[in-house]
Amino acid sequence: MATESIKVLVEGGKATAAPPLGPALGPLGVNIGQVVSAINEKTANFKGMNVPVEVKIDKETKEFEIGVGTPPASALLKKEAEIEKGSGNPKEDKVADVLIEQIIKIAKMKESNLLGRSLKEKVKEVIGTCNSMGILVEGKPAVDAIKLVNEGKFDKEIKEEKTELSAEEKARLEEEKKKLAAEIEKKREEFEKEAKEIISSMSGKEPGAIKAKLKEAKIPNTIIKELLPSEPSEEEAKPKEGEEAPAKEEEPKEETTEKEGK
Repeated sequence: MATESIKVLVEGGKATAAPPLGPALGPLGVNIGQVVSAINEKTANFKGMNVPVEVKIDKETKEFEIGVGTPPASALLKKEAEIEKGSGNPKEDKVADVLIEQIIKIAKMKESNLLGRSLKEKVKEVIGTCNSMGILVEGKPAVDAIKLVNEGKFDKEIKEEKTELSAEEKARLEEEKKKLAAEIEKKREEFEKEAKEIISSMSGKEPGAIKAKLKEAKIPNTIIKELLPSEPSEEEAKPKEGEEAPAKEEEPKEETTEKEGK
């Protein structure tokens, strides 16, 4: 059976006959509308995310098969936690909290891409991703949540493959997210205030010395970059094409008298 394979990236549940899908399928004589409909049906759970899709078409019969990949675990976690991005400082700032049911859901969606042999091991892999994103699991840091999994705390949920949340649970998570956001904002304001006081007290000193003092005070790098102008790198300091390098001022030579020369 001679087949043609088309690989594209589409938004979950929103594939259309527009490029890149339509023009790729057109020359193959397949019913584009049917393909688009099948893709949207298979990717409905990935709304708001880009999903890799492969369409295999039989050149003779024009029959087709749809293969759907899954977005990265980090993208699925952002969707479940309803956040745009992970924490810029995951060790200190937590941006959201998710429940074990949501972790199980992602582990099942990513089942074929994870290394663990059992669902329990796959669940721990997903929780590991939470660690680098500043996402709590059941109100605890990822490292502690993995310990609870090892201790059997969530064996019942994992065995039953529970993935659904109640309306009350969803509302509680939303309140927790707002609380975490308020805490981050408060900490940021405190860091900014301290950083500005340090910069003001060291006015006139070398930027490097000010930066060292800010780091000593454990001011986050993101705030340091915002408040302290960076020194140009050697590459930036080089003259651009067509520009002349600034002439170096020569130090005035001391005049010598004839007696000194003799």
